[in-house]
Amino acid sequence: PLLVGGRKFDLRIYVLVTGYNPLRAYVHRDGFARFCTAKYSSSPADLDNVLMHLTNVAVQKHSEDYNEDHGGKWHIRNLRLYVQAAHGQEAAERLFRGIRTLIFHSLKACQGIVINDKHCFELYGYDVLIDAALKPWLVEVNASPSLSATTGSDLVLKTGVINDVLNIVFPDDFPEVNKNNNRDEGCWRRGGFHLLADELAGAHPWQQPRMDWP
Repeated sequence: PLLVGGRKFDLRIYVLVTGYNPLRAYVHRDGFARFCTAKYSSSPADLDNVLMHLTNVAVQKHSEDYNEDHGGKWHIRNLRLYVQAAHGQEAAERLFRGIRTLIFHSLKACQGIVINDKHCFELYGYDVLIDAALKPWLVEVNASPSLSATTGSDLVLKTGVINDVLNIVFPDDFPEVNKNNNRDEGCWRRGGFHLLADELAGAHPWQQPRMDWP
């Protein structure tokens, strides 16, 4: 895996799907990287060290080295800046384009299986691992991911995601009690979400060489 400071990490990325057939999906700008507290080793003797291999906060919070201030997390934009500084802008763009491609094809793979209901939506938590060659790998997709917060910044991030989900899925005639009239309609509706794909409109931003995400 790609290491930062000798430690393994993975990414949590929030993806909102408002329809499967045709597919309409969004990816949120406010994901984060979760770090292990123990430095990584590929030695077989360390395979049972969960603090070295599992990034879950539920595991890492039991470590003596766990930091309750930042929770062992980086904002995904900070991770992108790190990759860009260490490997170059082109490599960073290629990596995040690969992540968008991974998300899109995972949704297409189950498009014919998931029951499509225009009255339903789903927020997914994508867990993505990056290897040393900057190739993204899908670890798992969590339906209804945990939105509990462990730090102050975590609370701000996750309440923002929830607010943006509700702004998108509420019907147009729903009372707009949270609308900020200082922003245009499209910005208010999407919030931190970026359109990933809209098959009905023939839009596939995930394919763009450069997409304003994260």
